[in-house]
Amino acid sequence: MATATPTAPAAVAGVRVPRGGINADLRAIKVVWQRELIRFSRDRLRIVVALIQPALFLFVLGGGLSRLAAGGTHGVDLRTFMFPGTLAMAVLFTAVFSAASIVWDREYGFLREMLVAPIRRGSIVIGKCLGGATVASFQGVIVLCFAGAVHVPYAPTLLLAVFGLQLLLAFTVTAFGVMAAARITQMQSFMALTQMLLMPLLFLSGALFPVTGLPRWLEVLNRIDPITYAVDPMRRVVFSHLHMSQAAREALAPGVSWWSWHVPTGVEVLIVAGAGVLMAAIAIAQFRRA
Repeated sequence: MATATPTAPAAVAGVRVPRGGINADLRAIKVVWQRELIRFSRDRLRIVVALIQPALFLFVLGGGLSRLAAGGTHGVDLRTFMFPGTLAMAVLFTAVFSAASIVWDREYGFLREMLVAPIRRGSIVIGKCLGGATVASFQGVIVLCFAGAVHVPYAPTLLLAVFGLQLLLAFTVTAFGVMAAARITQMQSFMALTQMLLMPLLFLSGALFPVTGLPRWLEVLNRIDPITYAVDPMRRVVFSHLHMSQAAREALAPGVSWWSWHVPTGVEVLIVAGAGVLMAAIAIAQFRRA
């Protein structure tokens, strides 16, 4: 009677886990950043739609109210005054919509694949913030091309300074969006939350009206609004390249003051940057607990 011979166990394929470290984290940041650029470049409708709202506020609203507000602008075109706020608006909504892709990635399972990668989860947040900031700044550059139509010169120093402020604002807003998207699981909830917060923040920042002579309660809200400290430096840069009377400059671009102290531009920039770093740190902590 023949005896059965034992069969050799099947060979198991080895699994190679790539090493982590700073190089892997930097590569992850680069990949997430490039992914945001690719998605933005392939969505031409998104580029066009993101330009409609700033154009409506700048040319339709500004043009329609220019004659009504002529007495309070000291001869300055209302559209010229609204131009820095319109730049902030373009960056604001584009940046937060870039962060909304995290909600989509969670629903379709792509976020899970990124979270199990052998990288620090903070690199995903940093790459997302840098990608959103780059995309939103590019959208702001497109709106910046409208400068000549509202009597703003194309001075190199003006363009570089405004671009830097747009990039900083875009990073901060994207960090806020990533922080919110880390806890929200439905796109409808994310859009409702951001719309509920962004529009009041935009209006309270003085993007569409001067911040002089405000009621006390509105002045307090204006001072605690972080967007205020991004709009005001943009307006200072734009107005520094315009020829206008001192009365118009004091009425339309008085700056931000805390009690009797006039807040310098450098402090305003640090406030916006600090808010962005703080919200990015909160987002990283939330991703680590996810």
